[in-house]
Amino acid sequence: MTTAAQPMAGRTVLVTGGTGGIGGATATGLAALGARVGVVGRDRGRAEAAAGHIRADGGQADVFVADVSAQREVRRLADEVLAAYPRLDVLVNNVGGYWAHRHTTEDGLERTFAVNHLAPFLLTNLLLDRLRETAPARVVTVSSGAQAMGRIDFDDLQGQRDYRGQRAYNQSKLANVLFTYELARRLEGTGVTATVLHPGVVRTAFAREDSGRLMGLGLPLARPFMRSPEKGAETSVYLASSPAVEGVSGQYFVDRKPTRSSRASYDAAAAARLWDLSAQLVGLADAAGAGSSGETGT
Repeated sequence: MTTAAQPMAGRTVLVTGGTGGIGGATATGLAALGARVGVVGRDRGRAEAAAGHIRADGGQADVFVADVSAQREVRRLADEVLAAYPRLDVLVNNVGGYWAHRHTTEDGLERTFAVNHLAPFLLTNLLLDRLRETAPARVVTVSSGAQAMGRIDFDDLQGQRDYRGQRAYNQSKLANVLFTYELARRLEGTGVTATVLHPGVVRTAFAREDSGRLMGLGLPLARPFMRSPEKGAETSVYLASSPAVEGVSGQYFVDRKPTRSSRASYDAAAAARLWDLSAQLVGLADAAGAGSSGETGT
């Protein structure tokens, strides 16, 4: 039974990239509201530390370890979550990254596209039945204001001909929005909602693995003016927990308010095409009910 102080009591939430930054603050914030939180990270030590902080404050936290750049690990993660959680009220697709140079994953895919788009696409689809069983349930995906500069290059999704870190990142963040709008359409009437957000420009470990020269010079100068991870997590926590957005689906949020995303994000044909291509790349023949009517649900 929920209370005013613990509105998420009895609910289970999974947060990818939950070991620090926006994801860590999101996990902490939802645990403080009474949720049982699954913290997903690729480093066990960091994941255990993040969960330990939550438990020290009286919250409930579980640890899941996975490098979501690898599809086999996403599938293993989904299996472990399904085994551990008989109910899943909220999935927060938070993990993401920026790489200035082109890297490929063990699946032979460009890393930015694989981590930022294909990983949440695959994980969400693998957990959808549990979310449907738990409904009302929510899928919250963290995008970026960079989606406004994004373009889906269907002729070179993997950046094989022309890779630029910022362009790849912008494309992946637009893909997050297109994915959410298409997911919302496919989930209409199921009791599972899908929303997407821009967290603001936040002080995190973003781009530290491979920032490139310009990003490497600019980020340290900009960090004092960036939001704290706690401020950046506010919209994620709001979309995962607030009664005010119960039933709201297929919308993009900034500072806890629904906002118009880029013009390109409302291209229903592009959303359906991206969905079908993504399903092929992750080996899902019938992701969320394959086949699209060409509507976004927005």
